[in-house]
Amino acid sequence: MSWLWSVRTPSHIAKSEHVRCRLVNRRTWTLLTSVVLVVAFGLLGAFAPVPFVALGPGPTYDTLGLEGDHPVIGVEGHETYPTAGHLNMTTVSVTDQLSLFGALGLWVSGRYALAPRDVYFPPNKSEQQIEQENTEAFNDSQTTAETAALRFLGYPHKVLIGQIIKGSPADGTLEPGDRLLNANGKPVTDAASLKAALAGTKPGDRVEIRYQRADQPEQVANVQLGRNDQPGGDQSQGFLGVGATERPDVPFEIKISLAEVGGPSAGLMFTLAIIDKLTPGALNGGKFVAGTGEIDPAGNVGPIGGIPFKMIKAKEAGATTFLVPAENCAEAKSQAPDGLQLARVANLVDATKAMEALRANQAPAAC
Repeated sequence: MSWLWSVRTPSHIAKSEHVRCRLVNRRTWTLLTSVVLVVAFGLLGAFAPVPFVALGPGPTYDTLGLEGDHPVIGVEGHETYPTAGHLNMTTVSVTDQLSLFGALGLWVSGRYALAPRDVYFPPNKSEQQIEQENTEAFNDSQTTAETAALRFLGYPHKVLIGQIIKGSPADGTLEPGDRLLNANGKPVTDAASLKAALAGTKPGDRVEIRYQRADQPEQVANVQLGRNDQPGGDQSQGFLGVGATERPDVPFEIKISLAEVGGPSAGLMFTLAIIDKLTPGALNGGKFVAGTGEIDPAGNVGPIGGIPFKMIKAKEAGATTFLVPAENCAEAKSQAPDGLQLARVANLVDATKAMEALRANQAPAAC
C-alpha cells in the first residue's frame, strides 16, 4: 500500500502566510485610498468655493407701502393722495461663495442660474467698492425717478453741475451743485441746452457762464474754453468740462427709504409711485402691478438684467401685471410665468397708459 503524503514544512507555511498578508495589505490600501478620495471629493464639493455666483428671484417691495415704520416713498411739504393696490419693484438675488454641491443644488432647482463670479465681482475691485457702486446706482435711480416724475407732472426743474473734469477750464471756477442759468448768452434749461449753447465755439474762445451757488446771489464767470482730449471728444469745439444734471425746483421734499438694495433698475416703479402719491385716484386702479426698468430724467425706460427671476417673484407675490422695458420684451415673453400679464413700456408715457388701461379693466399694450 502506498500513501501520498503532503508535508508542509515551517518554511512553506511562512511563505504562504506572507503571500496572504501581502494580498490583505493590498486590498486594505486600495480600500483606504478609495475612502480617502471619496472623503476628499466630498469635502471639496461641500466646502471648496467655485468661481460662480447663483442668480435667482430676490425680494420684491411695494413702493406704495411701508419699509419698517416709514413709507417707502414719503413726501414732506406737499399734499399727497390715498393710493391702492401695489406698485412693486423687483430685484435679483446674487448668491456668492458657492461650493460645488451648493452651486449644483441651486442650478438643479430650476429657480437659479449660474454666472461667472468675475462678472459681478470684478477681481480688480474690492467687495466694498462694488457694494458702494451698487448703492450709488440705487441712490441715483431715486433722484432720477423724482426728476422724471415731477417733470412729467409739469413741475419746474433746474440744471445743476454734476461732475467737473479735473484740469478742465471749469475746474477751480465752478463747483458740483452750482445751478447753471446761462451759458454763452443762452438760457440753460436742460442738459441738451448747455450742449447747444457751446455748439459753434472753438478752443480758446471765452464764454460767460451765469450760475448760482447755494443761496448766494447770481454770479458770472468768464471762462476760456479748452480742447476736449477725452476719448471720443470733439477737439474742434470749445470744451468747458462739466456734466449737467437736472433736479426738480420745488418747495417740497421727496424721500425714498429702502435699505440694502442696490442697482438702478427700480427707477420706473419709484417714478410711478411718486406720480401716484401726488395725483388724485389710484394710478393702477387698485391692481397688483409689479415691474422693473431704469429711467432717465426725460422718462425713457431702459433695459435691465435678470428679468426672468423678477417675474417669478412678482407672480409669487400676487402680481397680475408686470411692466417690461421694451428692450426686454423678447426675453420676458419666452419666460413669463403663466397668468402674468406683460405690459411693454418704452417710456413713462407708455407706463401711464398701461395704468390707464388697467383702471378701465382693459389689457395694456403687450410685449
